[in-house]
Amino acid sequence: MDSIDREILAILQRHAAEPVAAIAKHVGLSLTPCWRRIRKLEEAGVIRNRVALLDPVKVNAGVTVFVAVRTNQHNLEWLRAFAAAVMEFPEVVEFHRMSGEVDYVLRVVVPDIRAYDGFYKRLIEKIPLADVSSSFAMEQIKYTTALPLHYLEIAR
Repeated sequence: MDSIDREILAILQRHAAEPVAAIAKHVGLSLTPCWRRIRKLEEAGVIRNRVALLDPVKVNAGVTVFVAVRTNQHNLEWLRAFAAAVMEFPEVVEFHRMSGEVDYVLRVVVPDIRAYDGFYKRLIEKIPLADVSSSFAMEQIKYTTALPLHYLEIAR
């Protein structure tokens, strides 16, 4: 990985549909070597996927709920069952196992409180949970899918 790869990644994080010719021009490469670098980054799994980011309000999923889950079940069997249950819900866009007082955090997107209530009831029907706490986001102040690249170790 070198500084050119890092710049290619920065461009693709901002706009994944950027034409390879434009990326190549920006990083000072010709088309074919730039395309090869992108393919190599994809094959190495650095670039996992290229997606379209949708406006949540325009697709009727404008309410974000952070759901903190505590459990008294700390075994692999329960975790697998919980993970399988959560994976069935398209409303869950992030799912994290945590350290500290909260065991799991889900980021859920729904159109409104009523839809969240339906999600909540379906979730607790599938798996026993010790405690569920829901926090509704009032305003999104920062959101990005771009990862910081300044930590990337560059070959010299």
